Amino acid sequence: MKMMSSPRSRRELLLLGTAAGAAALMESPLSAQPQRAGSAGSLPAIDVRSHGAVGDARTDDTAAFQRALDAASAEGGGVVYAPTGRYLFKGTLNVPVGVTLRGSFTCVPSHTGERDHGQPKPGDDGTALFVTAGRGDEHGTPFLILNTNSSVCGLTIYYPEQITDGEPEPYPWAIAMRGKNPAVFDLELLNPYQGIDASQNERHNIRNVTGQPLRRGIWVDAIYDIGRIENVHFNPWWSSNHKLLDWQMTHGEAFIFGRADWEYVLNTFCFAYKVGYRFVQTSTGGCNGNFLGIGADDCNRAVLVEQAAEFGLLITNAEFTSFQGDDPTMIEVSEANVGVVRLSNSAFWGPCNQIAKIDGNGTVGFSDCTFVQWGGKQKDRPAFQVNSGSLIVSGCEFRKPLKHIFLGPNVERAVITGNLFAGSAHIENKSKNDVQIGLNSMSRKNA
Repeated sequence: MKMMSSPRSRRELLLLGTAAGAAALMESPLSAQPQRAGSAGSLPAIDVRSHGAVGDARTDDTAAFQRALDAASAEGGGVVYAPTGRYLFKGTLNVPVGVTLRGSFTCVPSHTGERDHGQPKPGDDGTALFVTAGRGDEHGTPFLILNTNSSVCGLTIYYPEQITDGEPEPYPWAIAMRGKNPAVFDLELLNPYQGIDASQNERHNIRNVTGQPLRRGIWVDAIYDIGRIENVHFNPWWSSNHKLLDWQMTHGEAFIFGRADWEYVLNTFCFAYKVGYRFVQTSTGGCNGNFLGIGADDCNRAVLVEQAAEFGLLITNAEFTSFQGDDPTMIEVSEANVGVVRLSNSAFWGPCNQIAKIDGNGTVGFSDCTFVQWGGKQKDRPAFQVNSGSLIVSGCEFRKPLKHIFLGPNVERAVITGNLFAGSAHIENKSKNDVQIGLNSMSRKNA
């Protein structure tokens, strides 16, 4: 009779995998490969200049870069190094599997010289890619496509022909991340029309990115294995011309999430967009994930939830302000939403009309949050306008003696407990369903 082997623990399997992997590496012929021309720090690398790149902002370096990338791929992967220079691109790049395109920076570069006299401009120092490819077509081929285990880092991407004082010219995505484990880090997206398309991949890693994407910053969708976005800050460092910035604040979206299975987002920030963080339903589904230390300043909608997955959007240690544009509101949850949104230990301020406007049949919860300003110009708008769905507000502080919470007739459930109110608790309850209100504390000095 054939004996059944005993089941192995996860730890045993991992140890076996580690040992086998180490043995395979020791036997790999790649470990004995000679160093290649050029260097990026201590890493052997292929220098793009050895394949004809010039970096004078006049010569089209597209073909030279692609030759260097393909040469690295032919050797089994590796680093392609672009030293200091202004490299012009009239075409697009495809970074093959296992290849890294690396510039001269080992920090996140910043170039505000187009806006601030006397400050560095793109190309004054370090590696800068000057992109003209795709002008006029936002649906065209992305400038730089990453594939499985490929990455780009240490450089600035700049669109020198972009309009600075009016409606911007459309361009395709600056970067598209495909395959498994594509990575973007230590990068300045100075002024792309669209920044990073992080859809249709697994385990993308976006870390240490700054810039001013004009229409869309980062787009995430069709992600079935955990993606990571860390230390990404979008500010108007390229241009704060009022015509351009007005357009950006009317049309711009910094972070957009479709289907993502446990997206991890840490320390991200955006300033002067129509929407800071937008969550949408796509053909593949909605988003669930962990959002820690995020911020949106001077956005008409700091957070717009059109749809969330039932597993929830967990937003913690956030800071939001909204005070310009049509009906500035910090958090809006749309009628279509059936998922869960939870905000914890977060702060809301700025002279907005409302903190939250909630529709749909999902659940929205606020815990240990601080609400500083709301009410609109007439000071007659409630901080929370809850038209339907389920609401939890617990352990929060309302710092103004204005209208606090309105519960509409279609609210299914609500729990409002353990909160601090400036003055009396102004809660208007029109719901005939199960609403629990109690153990709240009110300030006499603002009554």
